Amino acid sequence: MARKIRFGIIGCGVISPLHAEAIKACPFTELVAVSDLRLEAARRFAETFSVPTYLSDYKELLAMEDIDVVSICTPSGTHGQIAIDAAIAKKHILCEKPLDIQSERMTEMIETCREQGVKLGCVYQRRATAIVKRVKKAILNNEIGKLILCDAYLKYYRDQAYYDSAGWRGTWEMDGGGALMNQGVHGIDLFVWLTGGVSKVFARTAALSRNIEVEDTAVSVLECKNGAFGVIEGTTSVFPERNTQIELYGEKGTIIFNDNGIQEWITMEKGDITKEINIDQENIEGVRSIGHYYFIEDMAKAIIEDRDPIVPGEEARKAVDLILSIYKSSKTQKEVYL
Repeated sequence: MARKIRFGIIGCGVISPLHAEAIKACPFTELVAVSDLRLEAARRFAETFSVPTYLSDYKELLAMEDIDVVSICTPSGTHGQIAIDAAIAKKHILCEKPLDIQSERMTEMIETCREQGVKLGCVYQRRATAIVKRVKKAILNNEIGKLILCDAYLKYYRDQAYYDSAGWRGTWEMDGGGALMNQGVHGIDLFVWLTGGVSKVFARTAALSRNIEVEDTAVSVLECKNGAFGVIEGTTSVFPERNTQIELYGEKGTIIFNDNGIQEWITMEKGDITKEINIDQENIEGVRSIGHYYFIEDMAKAIIEDRDPIVPGEEARKAVDLILSIYKSSKTQKEVYL
């Protein structure tokens, strides 16, 4: 390879170190600039990761000729405009979840990137785990047969201090939602990806415990495109919080997995093979999130090979479209068709 793929990071908050670690660890990427509205935060970040350039205005970063791709690590409600500006500046884009919080803005992001000839990818790092890849393979291979019931339980704990720690948290304008749009979106992405998508939903959402604009608790009943029924439960108000858990029930077997691995894997053909499905996740020195490494590496390869990233914009928006439909159903108290 003639040269490394050069990254810039926009936003130096909580998630950005995972991008920096991955970029530093990948043999064919390098981190050349970071930006944050808080210049001091950008300076500290640059010092920590030995980045030569730090800025307060992301548009100055986009104007740099030696940047190929930007990681967008800003509050959810800002993703769309930054991505559009980046596309116009001819920079490829790796966006943190969610792609954006508005359907129309996601469409504009995708269309602008296609028009400008740049790649648009989104980070859903749970897809990168060995367990999830094996479960996806099992579904594609019909190992548990036709799916009948598919459930996602996304139960976390965030206290009021968490929401008060940043002005954008728990707001419709910048967070775009609560337990589902922020914390639950990863599990919802897995649900959509593994089941093949949702056709309709009936839901209830509310702030039952926290003083926030958006929901801290949500329940929804779904019908999947493949005919299966399902439930998604999401909250940030249960203590202690639970592992993200996905339950898949087919005509020929059951797969249940969570953050601790496979909990149950039983099929008519092979019986209980739960203990046999022991998939070790790869570890990379200096990288806390193997999922972020996977997406950074994939984006670089997508540029080199001139292909779409593993989760392009059209795929990334599906989880958000489902969440927005859940919110609409709760507001209208009617079933919503996707």
